[in-house]
Amino acid sequence: MLPLPANGLRLYRQVADAIAADIRQGVHAPGQRLPSERDLAETFDVSRPTVREAMIALEILGLVEARHGSGIYVTDQAPASESAAELDIGAFELTEARRLVEGEVAALAATTITDHELAELAALVAEIGEENARNAVGEQADRRFHLAIARATRNTALVGVVEQLWDMRYQSPLCMAMLERARTVGDQPRVEEHQRILHSLAARDGQAARAAMRDHLGRVIEGLLAATEMEAVQRARAEVAAKRDELRRRGGL
Repeated sequence: MLPLPANGLRLYRQVADAIAADIRQGVHAPGQRLPSERDLAETFDVSRPTVREAMIALEILGLVEARHGSGIYVTDQAPASESAAELDIGAFELTEARRLVEGEVAALAATTITDHELAELAALVAEIGEENARNAVGEQADRRFHLAIARATRNTALVGVVEQLWDMRYQSPLCMAMLERARTVGDQPRVEEHQRILHSLAARDGQAARAAMRDHLGRVIEGLLAATEMEAVQRARAEVAAKRDELRRRGGL
């Protein structure tokens, strides 16, 4: 496999489609373990988060499976003909877009927001905490919080953009799969980060609101990285444990 061509496709799709093609051509046989995340990232000259998105896409297509503490393996079923194109956008890419857009939205909202709207946001922050306590699926209070900030800008185009970015979370099977993995390890909307955004808006400080929003969504990306990295950490621990057992056996000879 060679570095990917610059053909305009999302990087995770290029990686997933290239590996899927190799599987169909027999380069990776059923039951075979795929190269490590690090090796694939170097092979395709992409980031490790991109490789993770590609692996999740291939899992959804049924081409590979993650085995706890072992790695990613090619499945025994017939290679699927579908492309990763059907899976749409990944959570890393989507959250990066939100970080850019919503940071500026928050900065603008700080100059126009009303006391009534601030009270609405305060109530939504409390509701986010309640959803977390119930481990609620869907993060509806979180969505309403971010849309309320967009509406405070008095710019309907920005409201539409923020709403579309949020809706894409639920329309993309790949994004939903990644967010579900984050939820399974306890990653939830952080109340204190939303409170910092609220305090910056209440102070009518555009720069602070931008920074607080960008910091919040940057931490969302970090949470996704941690959630999708757990399997890699578990595999590494299993490999180290196996090596230690081998050394113990050798030492007993």
